[in-house]
Amino acid sequence: MGSQLQDDPLDDFEARAIKLDGVEKRVYVCGTGPAVIVMTEMPGISPHVARFARWVCDAGFSVYMPSLFGRDGVVPSAEEGAAVFRHACMSAEFRALAGNGSSPVTQWLRALARLAHKECGGPGVGAIGMCFTGNFALSMMLEPAMLAPVLSQPSLPLDDPASVESPPDELAAVRARLDKDDLTVMGFRFEGDKFCQAARFAAYEKALGERFIGRVLPDSAAKKDGLPPFFAEHVPTPHSVVTVHLRDEAGSPTLAARDEILGFFERRLKT
Repeated sequence: MGSQLQDDPLDDFEARAIKLDGVEKRVYVCGTGPAVIVMTEMPGISPHVARFARWVCDAGFSVYMPSLFGRDGVVPSAEEGAAVFRHACMSAEFRALAGNGSSPVTQWLRALARLAHKECGGPGVGAIGMCFTGNFALSMMLEPAMLAPVLSQPSLPLDDPASVESPPDELAAVRARLDKDDLTVMGFRFEGDKFCQAARFAAYEKALGERFIGRVLPDSAAKKDGLPPFFAEHVPTPHSVVTVHLRDEAGSPTLAARDEILGFFERRLKT
């Protein structure tokens, strides 16, 4: 699988140009079985994100990994990563600040979930968002095919740690869907994460009640050395639960979190 600190050619994925609602994006696809949408964290589809996608494939799922920002497969410099972050914050596709509502790209992602379900079959589709895309998996619950949403360190809105990206009407609609279909949302964060604080999980719990299952990992569980340049310079606290800060060793809480996510997809999508 190679080092996550070297560029990843992603050549074991099929790179597809998928046009939905008049918008075309590159989507990396691998595996067989029910579909899981893997949405990248900042600053793009890194080797760490690709490693997680391969774990999902190996668990018996078809992964659809859309290119949403950054250069695919690249380990960017700290400067390039920061530039990707700034560009996404200004993009019309994303709404990074409080009060702006859900990011418009979630409409496209719902359409991708519909397509993936049609192509792969099964009872429905799973999705995981990370960091900048963390809440997208929740917004996608307005698509009936979506059954298994995972929010890993959801970081939007950037300017209000005690709120969530979804506006009140969307949260109410998602809660109604979760209740009607007896579904749950899983959330993961590190205890000391600067970008996804305890107040955000409290907001999810208030909005979704027992339908939100939050997991908080101790900071001591995070990988601390050998981090990519963007994270080493711009991410001062443990943050990326299943990618950069995952310790890939037996008994680690981060590996247990990964396995819990894979088990969640298994229960929801392979029944």
